[in-house]
Amino acid sequence: MIDISVVELAPLSVLLPILGAAIAFTLVRKPVSQVAVTLSTLAITLALEIWLLIDVWIHGGAEAVLLGGWEAPIGIVLVVDRFSALMLVVSSVVVMLVLLFSSAQGVGSDESPQQPVSIFHPTFLILTAGVSNAFLAGDLFNLYVGFEILLTASYVLLTIGGTGPRVRAGVTYVVVSVVSSVVFLVAIAMIYGATGTVNMADLAMKLGDLDPDLQQLLHLMLLVGFGIKAAVFPLSFWLPDSYPTAPAPVTAVFAGLLTKVGVYAIIRTETLLFPGDRVNSLLLVISGLTMIVGILGALVQFDIKRVLSFTLVSHIGYMIFGVAVSNHIGLTATVFYVVHHITIQTALFLVTGLIEYRTGSANLDRLGSMLKISPLVAILYIIPALNLGGIPPFSGFIGKVGLVQAGVANGSGLAWVLVAASIITSLLTLLVMMRIWSRVFWRPIEDSEDPAMRGTEEAKRVDQRKKPLRKDSPGLVAPTVALVTVGVALTVVAGPLFEFADEAADDMIHRTPYIQAVLGDEAAQQAQLEADQLEAWGIEGSDGAGTSQDSEGGTN
Repeated sequence: MIDISVVELAPLSVLLPILGAAIAFTLVRKPVSQVAVTLSTLAITLALEIWLLIDVWIHGGAEAVLLGGWEAPIGIVLVVDRFSALMLVVSSVVVMLVLLFSSAQGVGSDESPQQPVSIFHPTFLILTAGVSNAFLAGDLFNLYVGFEILLTASYVLLTIGGTGPRVRAGVTYVVVSVVSSVVFLVAIAMIYGATGTVNMADLAMKLGDLDPDLQQLLHLMLLVGFGIKAAVFPLSFWLPDSYPTAPAPVTAVFAGLLTKVGVYAIIRTETLLFPGDRVNSLLLVISGLTMIVGILGALVQFDIKRVLSFTLVSHIGYMIFGVAVSNHIGLTATVFYVVHHITIQTALFLVTGLIEYRTGSANLDRLGSMLKISPLVAILYIIPALNLGGIPPFSGFIGKVGLVQAGVANGSGLAWVLVAASIITSLLTLLVMMRIWSRVFWRPIEDSEDPAMRGTEEAKRVDQRKKPLRKDSPGLVAPTVALVTVGVALTVVAGPLFEFADEAADDMIHRTPYIQAVLGDEAAQQAQLEADQLEAWGIEGSDGAGTSQDSEGGTN
């Protein structure tokens, strides 16, 4: 009997969606079968990833899969640790529920004028493969490949229907993404030229031997490339104009997942490749500006999708803040907050899709009386809205408290400024969410600011006949209810989840489990010696080196 460990099945997280996309594409004239293949593929992939998560939860540490029979650091390696396994499961849950929503809505169906199903569902699976590849990648070039898969698939989904606004938004998105990819690719080339490797575990041992100025340059180039993808200020200008033009389910998965892949890459860069606090002050400034500028932008928007897009940018600042404070509680809270935000932000965009389905609009000036029209949609909105705003006892409050504690523990003046900025941003987020509630759900439709609604009674009746309200669709409501429930469940299991995030943070800070999984015990012992010298991540050893300057690790 062949003995196969669970981790050896990790490549299936990438291969299964690609295979499913190929099968789905052959079912051009059988849309029902195509949907069934897509959902079945995602269900099998999710089951596998839950298995991986349970395995790392029980056994801890990290495990690596060497592909093609090539030993590290030469060959391609996929690494499963607590953080990557958690991200795989959360992303697959979100993608599956969003795809259920889109299937019920008819996005991509042959009956829908927006786009043939033969394109939509296979592209969704390719997007899933790219996300999984990015989370598992153990070398920079494979991470780059994951980003490029995401770029290709997301452009197709973003321009579904071929309308003018979507094509324009798609062009902007592609241009910005290509610039980001070029910066990343140039950084990879320079890193390879300086160290002779792109394997991240190997780089963790070798980057510290480089000249500090060269380290700084490589570090900043990676941060710029990843910062564009994560939509941090001032590299976030493209997002609010790109995401809202797509159909609601596409916007939901983009908002929930794509920017988090960039955040994931930043976390790996700051913990594995360049531990220390050399750029932490810069990251703190960027995180603060991302929070404040994003939420101020949300305050002046009149379309729900654009409001949520700006809040998305704003809350990316929280995650960068958790990395920048450079301590254990900060990284723990960041891992927790990433999971929280993926779920809650996606749920809010699905609720927006329900509002659009019922009324034909997401414009705040044209909406009102939704509490009376659909109490269920009102409930589905208010729960994640309060969660995003950080109202206790929801997971958003727990994550933000952890980040505030991290800022206080850091103790620097800049960290205290960021603590204040995070609290102000949370209050403004709650204000923005309640503004939507007041206008869309609480305000009578007769009091809306749309000129057509302010006319005579006859004008109102004519407008209502032009745009009749639809009834709630069970196919749309069910996945939205499920995702909102997942968001509530994060509060219920916040204790175990925060403990798991704490263990994931511990592994990333010490780096030893990751390096040992890829390079073996000898390299891990060297990494442990260097971790003992640092003692506290980013507090001592602040020369910014990947390893201590007097280390001889990685020279062989």
